[in-house]
Amino acid sequence: MSTPEQVKSCCARAYSDDLVTTLLGESYHPGGLTLTRGLADGLGLTPGARVLDVASGLGTTGLLLADAYGARVHGVDYSPSNVELARAAADERGLAGSVRFEVGDAERLEVAGAAFDAVVCECALCTFPDKPAAAAEFARALCPGGRLGITDVTADTDRLPAELRGLDAWIACIADARPLEEYAAILQAAGLRMLRTERHDGAVGRMVDQIEARLRLLRMTAPDRLAAAGIDPDDLAPGVAVPVLDATRAAIADGVLGYCLLIAERPTEGAAR
Repeated sequence: MSTPEQVKSCCARAYSDDLVTTLLGESYHPGGLTLTRGLADGLGLTPGARVLDVASGLGTTGLLLADAYGARVHGVDYSPSNVELARAAADERGLAGSVRFEVGDAERLEVAGAAFDAVVCECALCTFPDKPAAAAEFARALCPGGRLGITDVTADTDRLPAELRGLDAWIACIADARPLEEYAAILQAAGLRMLRTERHDGAVGRMVDQIEARLRLLRMTAPDRLAAAGIDPDDLAPGVAVPVLDATRAAIADGVLGYCLLIAERPTEGAAR
């Protein structure tokens, strides 16, 4: 069994790995920047809006919100190397004045209460060991009337196969994912009012196909990179099944795995939840 801190450290290391970036692409989540734009539109962002990007990764979401929506973004990520890369990306794109990135823990955010007009968290709540604590932090950070936007993996936990329950699967955003309704309940328990939910299950299948295609390409072009990551290139030979990816596809087809978008609001004083 792994402790919560070990899980968070393993996730941070994994998502700082160059191979992971190669496999997942710049946005690190199903639906890519198209879904991020849909999320941002649902938040009703206006120029100058103060946005907290939790689990900001390489800064892709935060940079988009600053560039396309004129937001002022504070990104927080558990991985110091991701934070450095995000800062470099902000400098390169001339957005350092609008976006800042810092190391931090989603379950213990070092931000003032009621300081943000919006909070975003993409494909990360599923990896947080203490989801209610993170949800409470999201709510605390929002000003009254502020909105939270989440995109995340969903899972029917009672039907999740054994091969999708280990630490590797947790890092891959599967092992501790929850049903959409449970995410909504966690957010409501934190004092937030649900405004909208959407299912985007097809986005997961497309990402799985992308990962497999890129793995098989690396087998031909850079087998040493796979071997260095503990992946046997022979396991990716033509016609050889990739058990975890096949199990993931089967779980998607059976409705066990999917992807969702949720938008919630911190009620203004006296408003009904």
